[in-house]
Amino acid sequence: MDDEFSFIRSIVPRETYQERLTHGIGDDAAVYTGQDAWDEVVCVDAMVEGVHFRKDTLSPFQIGRKALAINVSDLAAMGAVPQFYLVSIAIPPNWSAEELTSLYEGMRAVGDRYGMDLIGGDTVSIKDSLVLSVTAIGRVKKGCALFRNQAQPGDVVFVTGPVGGSAAGLELLDQRGRFGAFTEQERRYVHMHQEPVPQVEMGKMLAEQPYRVALNDISDGLASESMEIAEASGVQLVLDQQKVLELSPQMDSVLPEKRVKWSLNGGEDFQLVGTMTDSAFSSCCEAAQQQGRHLYKIGFVRAGEPAVLLASETGEQALQMSGYNHFKRR
Repeated sequence: MDDEFSFIRSIVPRETYQERLTHGIGDDAAVYTGQDAWDEVVCVDAMVEGVHFRKDTLSPFQIGRKALAINVSDLAAMGAVPQFYLVSIAIPPNWSAEELTSLYEGMRAVGDRYGMDLIGGDTVSIKDSLVLSVTAIGRVKKGCALFRNQAQPGDVVFVTGPVGGSAAGLELLDQRGRFGAFTEQERRYVHMHQEPVPQVEMGKMLAEQPYRVALNDISDGLASESMEIAEASGVQLVLDQQKVLELSPQMDSVLPEKRVKWSLNGGEDFQLVGTMTDSAFSSCCEAAQQQGRHLYKIGFVRAGEPAVLLASETGEQALQMSGYNHFKRR
């Protein structure tokens, strides 16, 4: 990439979605009007080449798509509807103009799906690995945002869909690369890793219900995200191993133990995990069915020191948080 300014001109949106955007890219900052009936929800995530993504497992388009999808998933976990995003990128010399254009097209594909406007960012050079930081802004009706600290003893634990598919897909990609040959069954899980879908509609539906709901998105693994709810709420979440297994990747010749491990520790499924009362769960299941979707009960909440436990026929096992630790020495 030789010309920063021509690159910036190439990624400026030709049209906008949000009526309250009064001034987008073109000045030192963007301007959009506030809304009295809504709360603003803001999140940011950074991705580093070689740590969060590699070009041998994801195309530039898929890297861009995932970079924005991660943020959209965070908004979904709050019950928010995405509206705007900003992108800061540090570009190494080994990334071509075509690859960078494809990366932004991946983000634009997610933005187009949810009606999001790109309203700013920054570009700098870097010596080796590409670094990408995306900020997303959404809105939720005032007082309706969902949080992790709402779980109470007696609640059910639920998820919005299958978990572990992304981890299964990444393992296949690590073995064969993104140009490798995959069976139809394997391709399904490769696709789950390369192009995960944030659960925006489900998060919005849950925020609109008149119930107490604790919610988190599954970006670092079911066990890790459940532990965040347990710690925020001061409770224990007990997960049913058999129910987790039923939602794990259904791959031939893969032992159940590995499938459960993918589900608990894999991450990047971008489903939602949460808790609510049993009666609220029944009502929300009906609301989900109206969208052609389902909620899946996978456990329950009880009193005790914050912990996540896996229950099976042989007893209960305390789970350890095993999400990626950026401060661990390697």
